[in-house]
Amino acid sequence: MLLARLGLRGGEVVDVRLEDIDWRKGEITVRSKKGGAWVRFPLPADVGKAMAGYLEAGRPRCSCRNVFVRVYAPYRPLAHSGVVSKIVRDALEQAGVESPRKGAHTFRHTRATDLLSKGASLEKVGRVLRHKNPDTTAIYARVDIEALRQLAFPWVGGNR
Repeated sequence: MLLARLGLRGGEVVDVRLEDIDWRKGEITVRSKKGGAWVRFPLPADVGKAMAGYLEAGRPRCSCRNVFVRVYAPYRPLAHSGVVSKIVRDALEQAGVESPRKGAHTFRHTRATDLLSKGASLEKVGRVLRHKNPDTTAIYARVDIEALRQLAFPWVGGNR
């Protein structure tokens, strides 16, 4: 949910700590692996509900402050973003999803594409994804050929 709804990077998911969730305000603090900055995000109700469910019923009891920990003892924080990508790859494969991308970044691309399809500007997408360089955000701008065909005028000289 953090990957898909908030567009977080795998490493940012790994670094989420229990104290980063402000249940009263409905916010989550995200520490960026890129630049070391942190940002507070609104915590959508469905994401908060999923996280609460995990914390209550899915997370092993341990003293670790990281939200996401290993499933098997010893219960420690996930080692790195590659673990998140492996979980995503396995889930996509199990669900039968065909995608050119197979890791955690799949959801980041999907979030960007979804925002663009709903009319968000590249600048807004860049803010949501916390890009420092607009050229990085431009990578996420996929050309939708069918949508462009609907906008195109007929060619005056006939078919070409």
